[in-house]
Amino acid sequence: MTGARKDLFSRALSLDPERLHFAAHSHHLWPDASFDGQVQTWAEANRHADRKWDLVFADVIPEAQAQVARELNLPSPDTVVFAPNTHDFLLRLFSGFERKPVRILSTDGEFHSFRRQGQRWEEAGEAVVTRVALQPFETFADRFVAAAQAGGFDWIVVSQVFFRSGQLFDRLADLAALADPAGPWVLVDGYHGFMATPTDLSGVAERLFYVAGGYKYAMAGEGACFLHAPPGFCPRPVTTGWFAEFGDLEGPPGGVQYRTDAGRFWGATFDVSPLYRFNAVRRMLDEAGLTTDAVAGHARSLMRRFQQAVEAGEAGRLAAAELINPVAGEAPRARFLAFRHAEAPAWRKRLIDAGVVADVRDDVIRFGFGLYQDEADVDRLIGVCKRVL
Repeated sequence: MTGARKDLFSRALSLDPERLHFAAHSHHLWPDASFDGQVQTWAEANRHADRKWDLVFADVIPEAQAQVARELNLPSPDTVVFAPNTHDFLLRLFSGFERKPVRILSTDGEFHSFRRQGQRWEEAGEAVVTRVALQPFETFADRFVAAAQAGGFDWIVVSQVFFRSGQLFDRLADLAALADPAGPWVLVDGYHGFMATPTDLSGVAERLFYVAGGYKYAMAGEGACFLHAPPGFCPRPVTTGWFAEFGDLEGPPGGVQYRTDAGRFWGATFDVSPLYRFNAVRRMLDEAGLTTDAVAGHARSLMRRFQQAVEAGEAGRLAAAELINPVAGEAPRARFLAFRHAEAPAWRKRLIDAGVVADVRDDVIRFGFGLYQDEADVDRLIGVCKRVL
């Protein structure tokens, strides 16, 4: 457990001092360290000029790989590769399937990058997608694992924490037991899990893919997305960038060669400033002694305070909404509270007009919590909800 650390976010908070930003699960405010990382990017790009990429691949990328590996307890940082967004990795993985249509098992609650692309693959006859319903969530894990165990799929795609509801899937080991280089492959969308709740992949890292990024809880902004790729799975993605041809290579004589580590999923030239920001933020956390567990504990205490106020009728009409993912005990959880109500979009507008930032997904309004909030902020949030909802 830790307290708020507003001092680490002085630049962001000073730009709009009256705003109550409770969307840490969406566009997390950037700490001061990220500004320093951005400046370092510019300085080193111009100091080293044509030699910049030598520095990037010798220092910046290995540091970022090591940080991701340490956070997820991966056996090797060489299983980590970066891209500007997670959609790039979806495309590269999909391209590696030799047989079409690709038979995919997923859910009706995946983020839009997979939802939309999956639908388009279906339209084009390139995939057949079986979607297991999230609701009722009490039985979801059993139903999803049973469907996976029944077989007949090339690719299994599921979220660690579901973006709309904040509910958590904790049966990764069951899916990893099914994974095979010949199929099925397992991809876990960890965007709402990475640095939101402690995540240990050491027991499954050799058998499943994990994708996430820095836009949310890693506090690094856009562009710092990564893929953990287990050895031996999808060795030669068809969609490939020229960065994948540097390093230890293998492939057919006279054919296209690929790196043997996660670098087989590299794309091409990209903006490296997000990785500078990510590294700077991770160093900041280390220097401050802030672990993911500590930050999650701070957020949990704030969520519990807000939840109790809603239940007591102290936060206006939020008491009439269904809290989808209540705080219960100390189990791993999302860093936001999700309330379902038909008037959620209207509520969000009223809150925005009152200087409170929350966000809406369909009929679900979400409040996210993080290091730059304290109990006084939560009390202000409760008061605004009581006044305008």
